[in-house]
Amino acid sequence: MAAPNSASSGSKAVPEAREALSQFKYEVANEIGVPLKQGYNGDLTSAQAGYVGGYMVKKMIEAQEKQMAGQSTTLK
Repeated sequence: MAAPNSASSGSKAVPEAREALSQFKYEVANEIGVPLKQGYNGDLTSAQAGYVGGYMVKKMIEAQEKQMAGQSTTLK
């Protein structure tokens, strides 16, 4: 069972990041050659849509790892 405030509820964990995530999605789609456009994108294959989401996650993890590597404290 998911926690009440989990990201799986459909809401953003940080609502203020909505616009930045949307812009990031279009940047990633352009970078990998997926023809994502504003509005309806039902003409994309599930593979194309999944590739955009997967690549977004990969880039976000890389950015977080770089940020964490720059910190002098360790996680417990």
